[in-house]
Amino acid sequence: MSTPDVTNLITRAEMLVKRLDALLPSPHHAPVTEPDWSLSVAFRYRKRSSTAWATGWLEPVRHVAVIRYEDLKEVDTQKGRFARNLAQFVSGKPANNVLLSGARGTGKSSLVKAGLQAHAAQGLRLIEVDKADMIDLPDLIEMVSGRPERFIIFCDDLSFDDGEPGYKALKSILDGTVSASGDNVMIIATSNRRHLLPEYQSDNKTYKHTADGELHPGEAVEEKISLSERFGLWISFYPFTQDEYLAIVAQWLQHFGVPASAMEAARPEALVWAIERGSRSGRVAYQFARDFAGRDHTGA
Repeated sequence: MSTPDVTNLITRAEMLVKRLDALLPSPHHAPVTEPDWSLSVAFRYRKRSSTAWATGWLEPVRHVAVIRYEDLKEVDTQKGRFARNLAQFVSGKPANNVLLSGARGTGKSSLVKAGLQAHAAQGLRLIEVDKADMIDLPDLIEMVSGRPERFIIFCDDLSFDDGEPGYKALKSILDGTVSASGDNVMIIATSNRRHLLPEYQSDNKTYKHTADGELHPGEAVEEKISLSERFGLWISFYPFTQDEYLAIVAQWLQHFGVPASAMEAARPEALVWAIERGSRSGRVAYQFARDFAGRDHTGA
């Protein structure tokens, strides 16, 4: 083979490698860039990929939503369990990683924000991580391990599809007590799924009956249950009744300064609003209250 042919072959091979590099996950990543912790009490993990490096950094949240425990209505049991566990963690006592699961719009994310608000002055900080970046959890935990603050690593609306790389990373971090992931780190996730993985009708075929009549799940089901079971505290949320929904509506109307004389007129409209949305959730109650509070109530 002549020299020009070899040169042309090498050039084409290099072009092919570059194209593959752009399509495949990078095997290299730079350490997470540590932020100026004085800029905020909450941070978002961001990631930029190139053909050679995947660089992560923490972006401060400039305007953190102010939500207090007392703002959350009709979830007193869930609120009490969450607040007790978080207070133990902030004070340096044993505590559990937390999975908040259940009906959408019932206050799962708001409860986490309220916890941050309650303990920010004591050094509690929050780092929000997308599920796609869960594979970088070990780097994040290593970065904050020497800090004096206490950190919530928070993933909102967490669920995995089969085979996603972040699943195994999270599973290994959760395996054991809070101290296994660092004494100053707590993992908190919210999800509409109980077991964080899709559940199929075919999974029922893996259940086995023993001779004594007991029913045992198969390997596929056990694998799906195993991740959620690694969260030491599992708090479930349920759809609100009509009365609970109206109580949340009234709380938000009061928050937005709607006069008491207009409250009664809001009730039937709030119910129609919920019917149109197909849900009586706290989120729907908040959205209705914003709409109603924005109207002119001077004549009410």
